[in-house]
Amino acid sequence: MNDVIWKRAIDVGEYIRETHSTVREAARVFGVSKSTVHKDVTDRLPRIRPQLAKLVREILDLNKAERHIRGGEATRRKYQKPN
Repeated sequence: MNDVIWKRAIDVGEYIRETHSTVREAARVFGVSKSTVHKDVTDRLPRIRPQLAKLVREILDLNKAERHIRGGEATRRKYQKPN
């Protein structure tokens, strides 16, 4: 069972690195919760692949810095009048 979890952590890390996706997007793709993805990439991945974990951390930090922009854009689209 442990091997499955470690493999998922690596797969999620690789996916985020390749696609620069958010935790929510990765969770949707892998069929797990946001909490699981977050635990995989912040707790498990540094123990398995520290270099990959560092790259993923940089992407997640960038996503966090940009999230207010994404939220504002989503709200704008939500209330935009249909033409």
